[in-house]
Amino acid sequence: QVQLVESGGGLVQAGGSLGLSCAASGRTFSRAGMGWFRQAPGKEREFVAAITWTGGSSYYADSVKGRFTISRDNSKNTVWLQMNSLKSEDTAVYYCAARDPTNLSYRDSISYNYWGQGTQVTVSS
Repeated sequence: QVQLVESGGGLVQAGGSLGLSCAASGRTFSRAGMGWFRQAPGKEREFVAAITWTGGSSYYADSVKGRFTISRDNSKNTVWLQMNSLKSEDTAVYYCAARDPTNLSYRDSISYNYWGQGTQVTVSS
């Protein structure tokens, strides 16, 4: 069992920065791949970033590459998403997700078994 709770969402001006945190509970966290997804009003949920359970590899959507950084600390059962140079199109509800080992792409939302409640990020232009 993995339970996820996100925090850190809020309002920020374009060009600014915001950090999201995801606190996880459960013994399987250390072996869980972690991802961040987002969903804007009227749009489908889209992949943002992911990190392997070891923390050795990270993956990013082209739209956020170079601006966002995902990281994790298994000893603290926490994953972060640092968002820099924010744009208005980054406005969305951001979700933290965890998954058990699978051959599916980290970009595939269907591969994730556990989801947080979501946190709103609003970027004003």
